Amino acid sequence: MRIGLALCRTALKSSSLPLRFSIRAASALESSRLFSSRSHIPSSSNLCQPLTSFAPARFNHYIVPDMETGVGKTTLIQHILNEYKHDKEHQADLVGLFNGIEYAVKVVADNVRRAGITNLYGVAGAMNESGDDQKKLDVIANEIFVSTLIASHKVDTMASEEDKEIIKVPEHYRGEYSVTFDPLDGSSNIDAGVSVGTIFGVYKGSDVLKTGDNLIAAGYALYSACTTIVLTTGKGVYGFTLTPSAGEFIMSHEKITIPNRRSIYSVNEGNAAQWYKGVKDYVESRKHPEDGKKAYSLRYIGSMVADIHRTLLYGGIFMYPGDKKNPNGKLRLLYECNPMAMIVEQAGGMASTGKGRVMEVQPTELHQRVPIFVGSKGEVEELLQYYNEEH
Repeated sequence: MRIGLALCRTALKSSSLPLRFSIRAASALESSRLFSSRSHIPSSSNLCQPLTSFAPARFNHYIVPDMETGVGKTTLIQHILNEYKHDKEHQADLVGLFNGIEYAVKVVADNVRRAGITNLYGVAGAMNESGDDQKKLDVIANEIFVSTLIASHKVDTMASEEDKEIIKVPEHYRGEYSVTFDPLDGSSNIDAGVSVGTIFGVYKGSDVLKTGDNLIAAGYALYSACTTIVLTTGKGVYGFTLTPSAGEFIMSHEKITIPNRRSIYSVNEGNAAQWYKGVKDYVESRKHPEDGKKAYSLRYIGSMVADIHRTLLYGGIFMYPGDKKNPNGKLRLLYECNPMAMIVEQAGGMASTGKGRVMEVQPTELHQRVPIFVGSKGEVEELLQYYNEEH
């Protein structure tokens, strides 16, 4: 752990990145020391999905009830090793890359948890390149991810929702992969303590302006009652929950499969006046079904990670359509839509712009936006019937 921190400091000193990366990130990374000592870990894992211990009965008195250590469970890094056991050429590099990602997630989770008592709520006084007000935690989370990915020695290029241009890693720290990420999705809710998250996608090579079909991995981290990473490398979707007692991400959701149908829709109905007819008609048919069926339930958090996580586990449809005010919607293709589309498709769901698969859209700019309809395959297909009638 200390070696990783030292590498981050070295990378910061050697890189050509703005000084702002050095100041905040170094301070934030110092907080990661809490993950190296059990005595500093808060005992809140009973709020998370329980994990069944592998320990034999004669050792049960060493296991604190409902405070699982993850003994006998697969860790995130072990999962990556297993996924690439027949691809030795890339196995070590990808282990190094995901070790950096999970380390960054731990540090961001710590900052999110302490935000209220360390004055990290509120805006930072600027707007990001997507036109959103930057929160203090937006800036810190971005710096943590940039610094940690540099220190991994596995990344060539990064693209962040918070930065105007592509970030090129200094040559002597450069690797073979590119990473796109939204460091703190849903940050407009952070002051209210609502769930937020991180979204990321991984490409081979130095070019990030590729279709989503070129992603080799995608995932998100959810910072909530517990910290969870949901990940796909193109071979199914798996969830890993951080066990505070051991400081490891342990597999808690194996081979996630999204239900084909569920009577839940998730959309910001505050924009309904601006919607096109197809979307209006679909939502109206869910709220007031003519065939006597039960009306759908509306569930909308305003954090894409939280809304997609619920949709992935329970089923339903999440929508951020284009409308008369924002014809291309508001969600970014590279940082949000492509990674989430890969995850949902790998779980058996569907992700569409209304005109085709999200993952087939050829990006032309870093902060490109697209409409998105994503979730249970049966629900998305039904939405598209209404959408296509209009178009």
